[in-house]
Amino acid sequence: MQGSANLNIMIKAARKAGRSLNKDFREVENLQTSAANAEDFVLRASTAAATILRDDLAGVRATYGYVEPTGAVEGEDPTRRWIVNAMEGAANYLHGQPHFSVSIALEHKGQIVSAVVFDPAKDEMFYAEKGQGAWLNDNKRLRVSSRAKLVESVLGHEVPFGVKRTLPATLKDLARVMPECSGLRTSGSTALDLAYVAAGRFDGFWQREAKLPDLAAGVLIAAEAGALVEGVRKGQTPLEDGTVLCANNQIFTALAKLIRSTD
Repeated sequence: MQGSANLNIMIKAARKAGRSLNKDFREVENLQTSAANAEDFVLRASTAAATILRDDLAGVRATYGYVEPTGAVEGEDPTRRWIVNAMEGAANYLHGQPHFSVSIALEHKGQIVSAVVFDPAKDEMFYAEKGQGAWLNDNKRLRVSSRAKLVESVLGHEVPFGVKRTLPATLKDLARVMPECSGLRTSGSTALDLAYVAAGRFDGFWQREAKLPDLAAGVLIAAEAGALVEGVRKGQTPLEDGTVLCANNQIFTALAKLIRSTD
């Protein structure tokens, strides 16, 4: 896909930050004997990647707002803002598991218009622009799976660290969903889970409590690949309410019925 100037900026920034994460990731295993040392190391790696993104994105679009897990900065242009997470899947990174991502979204007038989710360990670049479809690496068009039965479907789900408010409902979700599907996966990266729905690797995904930088890019990529994307409860929207229910068209209704029956 021939992307916009902003998308090309996002892809270059994601690759640069991803190279920094990969370089540091090779050292993580040597630090596992000391949890404190490993956590400090991962924090430094995340900070370095975040600095790269900030320099490369805010540096060329200085008037845009900027949102990251540590906070938000208002821009001179009130209609546009970057929404980024330099290390989405930090717990995996800390434990030496090669499943983490760089997530970048561009919001315009309240809608995500461009999105990138980069998996540095596997060199997979998922990206999309509103109305232009979703893509993997240079030229592979992404499509959601065509599975029509929930019992044959593999689903993704995340329970983020420290979640308390939504945990009771989440446990009810699991009790209802697990017997009705082929398998359930918790990968540790919300952005990659949504990208995997876009690629047909997962047939659906839900999460009751998520931060905007974890969701923003993946939501557009999944939607542009043909997924139905809503909030967990009817009337909710992922970006405003921090919940997401996402699946191909064939199983969405069945999955939504199970999830929403716990509320």
